[in-house]
Amino acid sequence: MEKISFRKNLLDRNLGRRAVLLGVGQLVLVGFLIRQMRELQLQESEKYQLLAEENRIDIRILPPVRGVIFDEKGATLAGNLENYRLRIIPEKAKNPSKVLEDISTLITLTDERKSEILTEIEKKKSYSPVTIIENISWNDFIRITVNLPSLPGIVPEVAFKRFYAYKHFFAHIVGYVGEISRSDLKVISTGNPILQIPDFHIGKVGVEKGLDPLLRGSVGLSRHEVNAVGRIIRKLKEDPSLSGKDIHLTVDSKLQEFAMHRIEGFSAAVVVINLETEGISCLASSPSFDPNLFIEGMSQDDWDILRNSENQPLANKAVSGNYPPGSTFKMVVAIAAIEAGLIKTEELINCSGFLEVGERRFHCWNSFGHGDMDLIGGIRESCDVYYYNLALRVGIKRISDTARKFGIGVLFPLPLSGVSKGLMPSKNWKLAQVKEKWVPGDTLNSGIGQGFVLSTPLQIAVMTARLATGLEIKPTLVKAIDGKPINRNKKRALKIQDSTFSLVRKAMFNVVNDKKGTAYKSRVVDEKKILAGKTGTSQIRFITESERKEGIRKNEDLPRSQRDHALFTGFAPFNKPKYAISVVVEHGGAGSSVAAPIARDIILFAISGSIPKITAYPIDQRDETDAILKRIKKAIHL
Repeated sequence: MEKISFRKNLLDRNLGRRAVLLGVGQLVLVGFLIRQMRELQLQESEKYQLLAEENRIDIRILPPVRGVIFDEKGATLAGNLENYRLRIIPEKAKNPSKVLEDISTLITLTDERKSEILTEIEKKKSYSPVTIIENISWNDFIRITVNLPSLPGIVPEVAFKRFYAYKHFFAHIVGYVGEISRSDLKVISTGNPILQIPDFHIGKVGVEKGLDPLLRGSVGLSRHEVNAVGRIIRKLKEDPSLSGKDIHLTVDSKLQEFAMHRIEGFSAAVVVINLETEGISCLASSPSFDPNLFIEGMSQDDWDILRNSENQPLANKAVSGNYPPGSTFKMVVAIAAIEAGLIKTEELINCSGFLEVGERRFHCWNSFGHGDMDLIGGIRESCDVYYYNLALRVGIKRISDTARKFGIGVLFPLPLSGVSKGLMPSKNWKLAQVKEKWVPGDTLNSGIGQGFVLSTPLQIAVMTARLATGLEIKPTLVKAIDGKPINRNKKRALKIQDSTFSLVRKAMFNVVNDKKGTAYKSRVVDEKKILAGKTGTSQIRFITESERKEGIRKNEDLPRSQRDHALFTGFAPFNKPKYAISVVVEHGGAGSSVAAPIARDIILFAISGSIPKITAYPIDQRDETDAILKRIKKAIHL
């Protein structure tokens, strides 16, 4: 009995301990669960509430519509077209490969394109949208939208794509847009949320780039309540995006189109400045390209053709092309000499065909010589020897100082890509850059716009605008922003005597309207539209003495790359100047025979606002000119 009682007591004690241990374990477990519930309810409630909210609310960025670019009269140069496209958000799609397969049963989507999309998805973060296809039809867009519940992660969008109405006619002015690249991110701020939008386009060149911050606009946000499969139940809130600002340029689309047709077939540039407004009415560079190709996408072959062409269609020659101004620079040297009192109008300088300085001969373009020349005759007949002598008297410092007054060697801050400062040399510049001292021969070459002197067609046009008006014309390309005209500073008079301007203008009148003038064949016979100007021929190679003895080959006999550039600059009407123009034809030969006729046609169009009347031309030139004008009229449907 005692043994049985003992065993019973021992068993009771063991059971009691187990019960206690079990109870304690249960209490610990319950305590842990209570603690976890407390953390969930109190400490991490915001986290899970946010996660639940993110599953319930769909937040989308609303990209802005890019501002429109117009010409001075309101014609659209760069606008926006509706673009129906599909995008995929990988983290919402779960299985992007399957979703793409499902989409391909509804619209055409090649295996190659599907592979490209999957590769792009791997490179990007899971929440970053990836474009599947753009520019789909309205019917395809609706077909996808109806089937959205079975296409997780698919976002149909009605976006806008850029289009350029005038194609190659305005390519160098307007430019084009493109996706943000790594090189772009190095020079622009990444803090702007608009730049975080996948596939967002920014300006790459031209006005699109120069005024990109104004044209972009700002992003908006839309919030929608969605169900478990992502279908929108209702709109909660929307902060609309703000469109970019519209830009009105100073250019005249009709004049620009006419000029581009007139220089078709040449590697050339044209600049026309309105002397009343200081606005650039025409800025043409040929050959050109269609900027829409950069939006739609171009083949490697097309890109190679653009990039490797010897005529550089991608370059804006009007503002970035650096050319020796040649004889168009002689007016600057004349003004420097007159203002310094170093030459009298009636003083004669003999031209025998060359000038010897030291052991070197500096030749005139007329190898027989011009005989005795005065200042007006030196400009009228473009006598190099006259201006060699004048340059030696004046010196490079006065020449450089005067040139800068007229815009040569000055950078004009236009919202364009690649605007060049040109080059107006000095003694210090040569010593620093060439590591050689300035010599008299450098001054002589500078005196006829050769040697180290380089200018752009824009600078030559500005020079002529200032000669025509006596005012410090500062070219502009923007007329208004969002309909608000740009305020212009009052034009300042150049510190040059009126008598000096009158003398130089008379000489430029004689260049075109005197029978001895180098541009006489390009005169205008309509007395209300009389043209004044100056021809120029820029040598791009040095002619040796042995070549001169053997007989210099004509430009047309030389390889194209060795031919001279042809230049002309002028203004009209003479009595009340309204426009200034400069024309540069690369490797065109003589300015009188190539550049001057082009300039005459374009400036007459600018004055008339339409195809020039044939009665404005000399009788003996009307048949040939009429054929040119009719060809252009047919092409542009004016």
